[in-house]
Amino acid sequence: MSIIKGNAWRYGANIDTDALAPIGSYAGATNIEAGAVHCLRDMDPNFAKSVKTGDIFVATDNLGIGSSRESAPLFLKTLGIRCVVAKSFARIFYRNCFNIGLPALVCPDSRDIAMADVLKVDTSTGEIVDETQDKSFHCQPIPDHLMQIVDEGGLMPYLEKKLAKSA
Repeated sequence: MSIIKGNAWRYGANIDTDALAPIGSYAGATNIEAGAVHCLRDMDPNFAKSVKTGDIFVATDNLGIGSSRESAPLFLKTLGIRCVVAKSFARIFYRNCFNIGLPALVCPDSRDIAMADVLKVDTSTGEIVDETQDKSFHCQPIPDHLMQIVDEGGLMPYLEKKLAKSA
């Protein structure tokens, strides 16, 4: 999955996991789809009902700060987001993205991407082509070992496959 093309859902800085997965919006791992419809409900009530499969979530600084809710990136993925781009991430959120198979790119110029821009992201090179603005952005490429986890669908499927090979 090295090329991802979709519309940008662009937000600002300090989006915390409480906004992505509001308290009371989910019943743990038992009903992720029902919880995902509340994703960003207080910031953008139209987000969860409007996002399409293949879209790309873009933020500026400190995406995923706050509590370490694993459901925050899972809600994004469940709604159809296929890649997350930000200038910087909270460490746990960043790792949780890969744990569920959602690529996350560090992009110093994410602030220059606008809401609804059509993006083509190459996760292997770290290049984003903004087809709407006719611009390119250079991000840190995702390390091979993390892309292997994404390609397997997340950390657990990756480990299961790896353990099955060694048995």
